[in-house]
Amino acid sequence: MAKTIQAIRGMNDCLPDVSREWQQVESVIRQVVANYGYQEIRTPIVESTDLFKRSIGEVTDIVEKEMYTFEDRNGDSLTLRPEGTASCVRAGNEHGLLYNQQQRLWYMGPMFRHERPQKGRYRQFHQFGVEAFGLAGPDIDVEVILLSARLWKAFGIDKHVTLQINSLGSNEARQQYRQTLTEFLRARADQLDEDSLRRLETNPLRVLDSKNPDVQAAIKDAPLLVDHLDEESKLHFDALCQRLTQAGIAYEINPRLVRGLDYYNRTVFEWVTESLGAQGTVCAGGRYDGLVEQLGGKPSPAVGFAMGLERLVLMLGTLNAQTDTSTADIYVTALGEEVVGYAAEVAECLRDRLPERRILMHCGGGNLKKQLKRADKSGARAALLLGSDEMHQRTVTIKPLQGDEQQTVALDAIDTTLRALLTATDK
Repeated sequence: MAKTIQAIRGMNDCLPDVSREWQQVESVIRQVVANYGYQEIRTPIVESTDLFKRSIGEVTDIVEKEMYTFEDRNGDSLTLRPEGTASCVRAGNEHGLLYNQQQRLWYMGPMFRHERPQKGRYRQFHQFGVEAFGLAGPDIDVEVILLSARLWKAFGIDKHVTLQINSLGSNEARQQYRQTLTEFLRARADQLDEDSLRRLETNPLRVLDSKNPDVQAAIKDAPLLVDHLDEESKLHFDALCQRLTQAGIAYEINPRLVRGLDYYNRTVFEWVTESLGAQGTVCAGGRYDGLVEQLGGKPSPAVGFAMGLERLVLMLGTLNAQTDTSTADIYVTALGEEVVGYAAEVAECLRDRLPERRILMHCGGGNLKKQLKRADKSGARAALLLGSDEMHQRTVTIKPLQGDEQQTVALDAIDTTLRALLTATDK
């Protein structure tokens, strides 16, 4: 017997019993971004390795340890995309979408990072993100945060997430702060781990990101970036806070929030939750005004966020926020071999007249009891009983699967009757 081939570790199949949940999540996302006037962009899964080295930063865990990088047959270094922002900027520069223009874009698709797989975090994972270009003021920062907040309401989990915000200031202010922080860290070098010592020489702000409890204890009294902001960044951050309050969005200022990617400046934010056990980030983003120019374009301010869909789906399942696992709204039965053709006609008629509903036709024969058992298992709210009488009279018998008595109606009126029945029982 041939050896069974299995999926690569950390790259998972999405089976039918789970894909329904994903479709619901994706549907909500599409509806919300459309409400805000954002347009979809789709970029290649494979990009030039230099794109991510120049954008994310060479001294980051992603570039140093996690990227799937390989040489193609021409000897070019290519990488499976580990995140979506750099690709959006590359596409915007390449196709002339950004210079002196305002763009509100969103994307959704697979990303790749070689890290230890764990629940909600995989080597092939899926991200949804939004990116807004050409707008420099805090109003667009507020808009992308409001968009993310509306998603939590749409999913019914707004009480389970907390918004944390901070400002990284301008590049110049951050450079001055970097010198102050470096002096502080060097005085405590014997308390830092190997990763932190390496980052001390390349990007000391990343030490603040350390998850090592010993390092966290050592930097507990480290100087705060918020105390070293330039005046313009202070005004920007104050306006952001004021407008979030006016919009009714609760937030916490986290002065140690720095984000893991090098391209951020000024506003950074995370939505965190404790519903998955230890506090975890479900959505993160901020402003990256220098990245467009850094990747070869004309200067353009930008802000955005991204969220991992695996973690979101896991959270929704944990909180039972997504409960519809049915595969059908209407289940069409055929009581006898001679009725199968009529059943197919009825099913196609319904798909024409009720395109928003899921019509599942029974296949494989069996008595009425067996077919109704399948109807129940599908999650349908109504079964259509079709026998020889219905076929000859061009009628349909409708059997609600919860409550109400069955009724027989003419085929011509079936869509009106079913639409009323399903609307009355919609969740």
